Amino acid sequence: MTPQPPLELDAAAAPPKAHALRGLLARQGVSTWLALATILVFVAIAVLAPFVAPHDPLAQSYLRINALPSSEHWLGTDQFGRDVLSRLVHGARNSLVFGLVSPVIAAAVGTTLGVIAGYFGGPVDRVISRLIDLLLAFPELLLAIMIAAALGGGFWNVVFVIAVAFVPGFARVARASTLAVRQEAYIESAIAVGLRTPMIIWRHVLPNIAAPIVVLMTLWVASAIRLEASLSFLGIGTRPPNPSWGNIIRDGLGNIFGSPWPIIGAGFAITAVVLAFNVVGDALRDALDPDER
Repeated sequence: MTPQPPLELDAAAAPPKAHALRGLLARQGVSTWLALATILVFVAIAVLAPFVAPHDPLAQSYLRINALPSSEHWLGTDQFGRDVLSRLVHGARNSLVFGLVSPVIAAAVGTTLGVIAGYFGGPVDRVISRLIDLLLAFPELLLAIMIAAALGGGFWNVVFVIAVAFVPGFARVARASTLAVRQEAYIESAIAVGLRTPMIIWRHVLPNIAAPIVVLMTLWVASAIRLEASLSFLGIGTRPPNPSWGNIIRDGLGNIFGSPWPIIGAGFAITAVVLAFNVVGDALRDALDPDER
């Protein structure tokens, strides 16, 4: 009997997840890596804010009102003599926390509602769908303003407001994906062998609808940062004197001719982070798209 040569593992024979990961790393261009680097830099600044900021962001000095950029104050000071760079660094912590925590909560709640509606169907689906349609009737910013005006500012209130604004989108995506997965043969087989419904959802439904949920969550981190900045600019987000990129722009707007650096700095930070998360989200969507693979 002629011995068979050893099998060679190539890219085509590799596990799908490893193949997809290699494809993701190989296809991404310079813009994606720059966006990832930008996100990592801002996250590091937010985590190390007490050590990175050169001054106390709340300390006022009437002797340094509207000071020009210098070696002591790299971006100058505002109308209260507060160091602009220090406020931007500490504002990154608030803005990024809202941007990261709110979509995660919204994804958990929205995915749960969408999976329940898509899997069970019938009256349960109709009730949940009508509730989601009711929330979708309001634009995200308008819905957030309405809830924030009723609840007021504060950390958890703002997190709740942004999460509620994003729940309908996650619920719709999860419901549509669950309806498609529910018709697959492996779900029917799992039901036939007597697996309990929670186990079927946990082991078979959720892993197969995770890709669009993850992509949507990445894209909406940028939207959450922008929404929090809008709420803080309107005075119903992060409460002063705690810095946030939104209220830094709000404070600087009335003093734009005295010191434009708060608006320039906060505007640049918001633009850079939102653009970076959008680029990474688009790249992740392309990598997880089966047609692209």
